[in-house]
Amino acid sequence: MRRKRRVKIVATLGPASSDQAAITRLFEAGADVFRINMSHTTPERMREMVRMIRDVEDELGRPVGILADLQGPKLRIGAFAGDGVTLDRGATFVLDADPTPGTVERVHVPHPEVLAALEPGHCLLLDDGKLRLTVVEATADRCVTRVEVGGRLTARKGLSLPDTTIAFPALTEKDHRDLEAALDAGADWIAMSFIQRAEDLAAARKITRGRAGLLAKIEKPQAIKDLADILDAADALMVARGDLGVEMPVEKVPGLQKQITRAARRAGKPVVVATQMLESMISSPVPTRAEVSDVATAIFEGADAVMLSAESASGQYPFEAVTTMNRIAEEVDRDPTFPTAIQAFRAPPERTGADAIAAAARQMAETLDLAAVVSWTSSGATAFRVARERPAVPVVAISPNLSTGRKLALVWGVHAVVDADARDPDDMVERASRTAFAQGFARSGDRIIIVAGMPLGIPGATNMIRIAYVGPKAAE
Repeated sequence: MRRKRRVKIVATLGPASSDQAAITRLFEAGADVFRINMSHTTPERMREMVRMIRDVEDELGRPVGILADLQGPKLRIGAFAGDGVTLDRGATFVLDADPTPGTVERVHVPHPEVLAALEPGHCLLLDDGKLRLTVVEATADRCVTRVEVGGRLTARKGLSLPDTTIAFPALTEKDHRDLEAALDAGADWIAMSFIQRAEDLAAARKITRGRAGLLAKIEKPQAIKDLADILDAADALMVARGDLGVEMPVEKVPGLQKQITRAARRAGKPVVVATQMLESMISSPVPTRAEVSDVATAIFEGADAVMLSAESASGQYPFEAVTTMNRIAEEVDRDPTFPTAIQAFRAPPERTGADAIAAAARQMAETLDLAAVVSWTSSGATAFRVARERPAVPVVAISPNLSTGRKLALVWGVHAVVDADARDPDDMVERASRTAFAQGFARSGDRIIIVAGMPLGIPGATNMIRIAYVGPKAAE
């Protein structure tokens, strides 16, 4: 099953799409990777979802990626004595360590790390940013604030701290359990929430030990400041626009999306643009024109993947949402300005042999009008470097490892094929030609370019490039 676009689609599973028939329909509609949101999923249910996805994978014969999204720390205020309170602008409101029910004057914050980190002048956002407070005084167990934007506040609403770096780990006890369960079940990517700095990825890295890729969700202002180091520590990034838009002025989010996308492209690491892409399709069978433009903009920027959240998980039209996103992506891919847009943000190759070969393969393929770039890859590293170049021709990655094929389901433009490793260079060329022909990327008489590492089967040793004809034998 060959996609007719380079960008990948991530679809979140949920109540509207949680049985095997629904998963099959979503994949056929265009989903390449399935996201399991561990905020709303037990480990037992997650394992069942993974089993169904793998059954669909076996049935359709294509590697399918699975992204397990960890919940991360959730900051909330405590309860109130009544149904809630109304905070007026200019009023004084206290957040403290006292667990007794709150009043219009104060409320409990069950996170001592938060109170310890607050300083005068810091901003606090409540209930997804609907209410805004400014810290006037702060001690280790009590914080006095001034209400800047008031409104109705009820029990256990979310608390966001855009100015404050909090000294607790990004992995909670629940995350530890969910991470171990996701790895045991065979998830290909792990998304980490509440990342503030590169060090937040260290604990998960020790647990994963290369069994899955680590994707850092960029959703906090602190992560923007430490983006370069986070990008070094992560295997991929997600632009979590919903949370960014709560903790930062919404008008800054489009620019930040471009900055994060381009930084990830320069590094050759996948970047996913997420949240509210087709939000209206939760309850409508058609998107707004602004949403279509939003999805197209992310694709024109060269994002590796675009993601659906509630649209496919709990909306009324999950299959229509994936189909719509697929149609948008195909149309962008056909647009005559798409190659120019992609080339405009292409970064120079890094000073490594693999990057030099990937850049040369891209240039040769485009100059000679070759049918495809075929990458032999064990770990996926060679395909990642070729995808970084955003070639105008298709990228076919052949790997002996099914786990590599699944991981590459998230990577821009890569069509992964799982097959036994080549025996020698001649076998490598012959089977690359056959694969390109069989998968519909080349016809008899076309030429392809092959990128690999010699000796074969050794990860990270990309050092060979070769042009080959697709002859009549490829059709046999």
